Amino acid sequence: SRTGTSSGTCVSSGVLSVTTHGHRRRGQLAALSIAAVVIIIGVPLWWRTTETYRAWLPVSQIQELANLELQLSADVEVVFARGTVTPEQQKKIPLTLSQDDEHTVFCVSEITGLKSLYLTDSLSAEADLSLHMLSESPCGSLVVYVVPESTSLLPEDVEVYIGQRRTALLRIGTQMRVGRTLDQLLDHLEPRIKKLLQLMSFSHTDITAALSDRVRLSPGNKESIADSMRAFKSSPGYEITFSLLNPDPKSHRLHWDIEGAVQTFIQPLLTKLEPLANFSIDSQILYYAMLGVNPRFDNSHNAYTLNADSLAHVINPVEARLGSNAASSNPVLNFLLYVPDANHSPLYIQDRKKQQVPSNAFHSPRWGGIMVYNVNSFYGPDVAFPVDININMAKVMGVFLAQLRLLLGVQSSTPPPGFLVAPCGSSGLADWELDRLMWSRSVENIATATTTITSLAQLLDQIGNIVINDNIAQQVSSAVTSLQLAVAELESGNLGFALQYSKEAILASERAFFDPSLLHLLYFPDDQKFAIYIPLFLPMCVPILLSLLKIASEVRQRRRDKQTKTD
Repeated sequence: SRTGTSSGTCVSSGVLSVTTHGHRRRGQLAALSIAAVVIIIGVPLWWRTTETYRAWLPVSQIQELANLELQLSADVEVVFARGTVTPEQQKKIPLTLSQDDEHTVFCVSEITGLKSLYLTDSLSAEADLSLHMLSESPCGSLVVYVVPESTSLLPEDVEVYIGQRRTALLRIGTQMRVGRTLDQLLDHLEPRIKKLLQLMSFSHTDITAALSDRVRLSPGNKESIADSMRAFKSSPGYEITFSLLNPDPKSHRLHWDIEGAVQTFIQPLLTKLEPLANFSIDSQILYYAMLGVNPRFDNSHNAYTLNADSLAHVINPVEARLGSNAASSNPVLNFLLYVPDANHSPLYIQDRKKQQVPSNAFHSPRWGGIMVYNVNSFYGPDVAFPVDININMAKVMGVFLAQLRLLLGVQSSTPPPGFLVAPCGSSGLADWELDRLMWSRSVENIATATTTITSLAQLLDQIGNIVINDNIAQQVSSAVTSLQLAVAELESGNLGFALQYSKEAILASERAFFDPSLLHLLYFPDDQKFAIYIPLFLPMCVPILLSLLKIASEVRQRRRDKQTKTD
């Protein structure tokens, strides 16, 4: 009986031990299965669904843009008129010559037959037009006609005549009469053609001014700094606003034909500038608009005056009433015509030397211009207010046109001694002045687009949680490609294509840099990520981690027991 009892107890204990071991084994397998699912499936799935999408960018090409070196090339065709070279020299003249500094190309030919008839005119302007019709030069190139010393085309004291087109007349010097060697003739022409190229095409000063926002200028280039700060920066479009300020409508009833004046004086210039940008024009009349300063009465001139120091305080009060085109992000050029009230008339502007400004106007860099238009001459002895006044728009638009040229970057360089520059004509802009502006704008656009793209690449590299979608990558790639094409076209001397590609580059770079999708995760720090994910993953991960630790502990204990039994 005792033996049977003892045997039953042993069987019951063995069954309990096997059952407990089976439960423990199933628990371990369940923990391992859950951990495997979390590690193999859950973690990659979470990583894939929460990762920041970053499209591919041409980083290596962008880094090359940071060390970009521009090479500008301008083609110059030199045409020798009859009597400037001998037949023997004609055969020895090389077809092409190049200079490493400006990459100038000389394409030499002789004017004979019908062409020589065009050079028999006594007027330089008519000769310039005739030569332009004879051989129209492409954008960015120049044609220099070398004429004999005894020519009647140029005045006696003029050695070089620059026309309205892309042509120039160069008188051969007295010391270079027929009989000199060809090398002496070319050496004599080279410095003068270089001066022509710098005046009609581009110069080191122009390129430095175009890069003023990116390159630190030397202290000696104060004139270049002033010119670059005066003109508006390159933009796809500009808004031009003409405002008539009538502070005393009870005394003056002003009439101005602004629409006709714009069509006559301003529109020809804007039409010629269409390759550079788009322009929109509007006008307005503001009543009771006063200047921000009180003019002082000058007894010596019996008139009111505004000195140069007070001009800076004129713009801010007036600008508050001008308004702006909120629907457009283009720069606004403001041109204000101010008619003084009867109590402060006449009103004159004085410079820093206390001298009266002839135009009675001034301009503010990258803002616009203001002209004071006095109407006291309309007052008679028996004047009855209000006085009807018709504004002389030709006088006004002449001033505004000059200011518009300065604000758009058309620089009027002083020609060297012996150079005669023809007036720009009814269009307000010569062809070579347009080319000169296009050179500067192309370089400026390339520099701006390069800076924008490199800054964007550095930003995206430093902040890894910014989403880079396919649209941004496409815009960046388009900007880089356009930049490379613009640089290549500049090196080839194709100014028109270079400007077009540079405009496409700056537009694509601006669209990529200011894309709204770049701001979604820009200020989403890592501590906020932990604050979001820890409440979700910690309750699940702690039991799994504890189970794995327990399993590892049991495995180590089992190995120790097995090793002990073996010993």
